Amino acid sequence: MEVFRLSRARYADGLSGLGAALKGARWNSSGIEMVYTAGNRSLAMAEVVVHLSLGMLPDDYLMLSIDVPSEVKIKKLAMHNLPVDWKNFPFPASTQKIGDAFIRENEFAVMRVPSVVTLGDYNFLINTLHPDFKKINITERVPFPFDSRII
Repeated sequence: MEVFRLSRARYADGLSGLGAALKGARWNSSGIEMVYTAGNRSLAMAEVVVHLSLGMLPDDYLMLSIDVPSEVKIKKLAMHNLPVDWKNFPFPASTQKIGDAFIRENEFAVMRVPSVVTLGDYNFLINTLHPDFKKINITERVPFPFDSRII
């Protein structure tokens, strides 16, 4: 399976959950490492754009293509198993607990979760502590210029 991540150039050399661990995010608490990826390039872009200010179009982003081999186990969260507040902004503690448990239990290398930004699409969260993490690799890094009409 191929997943995607839009990353600033200075962070695009490897996969690390350190950025997510700094402040926490929708699916992880502060201090919990996790790599956020998307099921397609458009979603990877949308997930970044929602955090940019009007008129702020960085010019140093790269689109990373990431290979998740078929033998890597993926946990799939169903919509009906999510807490009622899972789409709230700011993100709720309920979704962070789900992601923290995913990392702590360490049964799966990847967890598929629905995107809040584009319903019907999925994000794929990568557990950097799982033994299969070493099988997951960046296969391509391509400059990603934002279209000025986006923001």
